[in-house]
Amino acid sequence: MAWLWRAGAKFSLVASAVGGGVTTALIATSDDPETALKLCATVPHRLFRDAVTAANIAFDYEYSLWGLPEGSIERERIKHEVHLRSAQKLQDLCFKNGGVYIKLGQHLGQLEYLVPQEYVQTMRESMLNKCPVSSYEQVCNVFKKELGDTPDKIFSEFDPVPIASASLAQVHVARMHDGQKVAVKVQHTHMTDTAAADHATVELVVNTLHRFFPSFDYRWLIDEISESLPKAS
Repeated sequence: MAWLWRAGAKFSLVASAVGGGVTTALIATSDDPETALKLCATVPHRLFRDAVTAANIAFDYEYSLWGLPEGSIERERIKHEVHLRSAQKLQDLCFKNGGVYIKLGQHLGQLEYLVPQEYVQTMRESMLNKCPVSSYEQVCNVFKKELGDTPDKIFSEFDPVPIASASLAQVHVARMHDGQKVAVKVQHTHMTDTAAADHATVELVVNTLHRFFPSFDYRWLIDEISESLPKAS
């Protein structure tokens, strides 16, 4: 199994080198110093966390299924156990990274046609009711960044407590200056900061792992996380 550890070492080196490039590129294209600083602090950490999780999953599949005949009862039993362990690792990663990853986990819980049932069931049981809530201070920061002022200046009334929250945004009740009552959808602040970095990170990790471990083909995750990204307005 020495080749497995050599492949893992090569993967770590490639992920670190390319990850640094991803971080540099994202920071260079950011026109907001605060966002650039936040990316500098968070992207390498998230990349490392993604890489470690993906490598652990790949190693588990390669090591646990090593030498077991295709189609054998024993292989299917072990594969089921690895699916369960891997789904738990992916779930933990989604909770730790939050944001787009929560949306991705929720989406995976609906992909019976594509994902092993162990993943679908794990994500469905844990992710569907787990949504982040941005603080009122974070909401104000989004308003100031996008509209140039705080909610209390833009509306005559604005309830700081959201009436609903999803993985990408939350909804507040407000009243316009003409008296009209409205629902205001506010995107979670971390979504706009790290969405592009999250996509680049997942693409890097999945493609690099597939290169070193051809049987680990999770490239469909790239398309799924693209679907989870907040759309530009």
